[in-house]
Amino acid sequence: MDLDLKTLALFVRVTSLGAIGRAGEEFGLSSTNASQRIQALEATLGVKLFHRTTRVVTLTHDGQVFLEHAKRILDDVEETWNVFKGEDDKVQGKIRLTVSASYGRIYLVPFIPALLAKYPHLQIEIDFTDKTIDIVEQGYDIAFRMHALDSTSLLARRIADNPMILVASPGYLQQAGRPQTPQELAQHCCIPFAKSNHWRFKDQAGETHDVSVSGPISANWGDAIADLVEADMGIGMASLWHVGPAIKAGRVVQVLPDYKIWPETRIWAVRPPGRLTPVRVKVFLDFIEEVIRETNIERYGDLL
Repeated sequence: MDLDLKTLALFVRVTSLGAIGRAGEEFGLSSTNASQRIQALEATLGVKLFHRTTRVVTLTHDGQVFLEHAKRILDDVEETWNVFKGEDDKVQGKIRLTVSASYGRIYLVPFIPALLAKYPHLQIEIDFTDKTIDIVEQGYDIAFRMHALDSTSLLARRIADNPMILVASPGYLQQAGRPQTPQELAQHCCIPFAKSNHWRFKDQAGETHDVSVSGPISANWGDAIADLVEADMGIGMASLWHVGPAIKAGRVVQVLPDYKIWPETRIWAVRPPGRLTPVRVKVFLDFIEEVIRETNIERYGDLL
């Protein structure tokens, strides 16, 4: 397909002025040459873009649809040009994203001021929810996911590791003893995440160990599991970013540190398929990925 940026820009300007000749003058084109460019664009697309009269041109339905795509292409090209010229202050537009409330509060909200200081013309709209949203249908640019990705057409970018660990309070371990192997967990009060009472581990030799666990309570929120563990309710499985502060403060301790919880999980940023990454989305993800990894190393380097 032979589409050039000048013709796209001409098309967009014609829609604003309602006259091909006047738009052509702004591009240094004769009225005839401007008309030829628009006709060539219609021929390339195989649709009629304008209703023409002797006084004015107006968009057809196909023209209205193509206008949104043309504007988006030109905006992306301009943003890309600005980034490579080092003009960060010209990156602009709204980013709509969805993220779990717990993760977003810890890993997005604290860094938004620095992001907007660097890119002052960005707008960020955050939907905090633990539900898996159809981002294509609902028009989101990015969704952060912390579980294994299903087979999907969404484009995924790995942002960070999401290490899961076992923790217990010193009080619980003093009362019930510290397990030395995964199999011993069957004799303990455990706090499954979302009723997932089948836990799998991998030892340092690469062998896997499966164990069924039980306890009087399960929860589908990592913050709640962290609180229950601190309350001496048992051994819990949670993301490091949920329980890391409590480990650092000595309120909980890691259990079975020589065994990895398997399979390992990641933090993913997924976005709609079918097009190049908009520059505003790219600079956002580049920034967030860097600060998240630096923050994890600073906070939990010895536990990673």
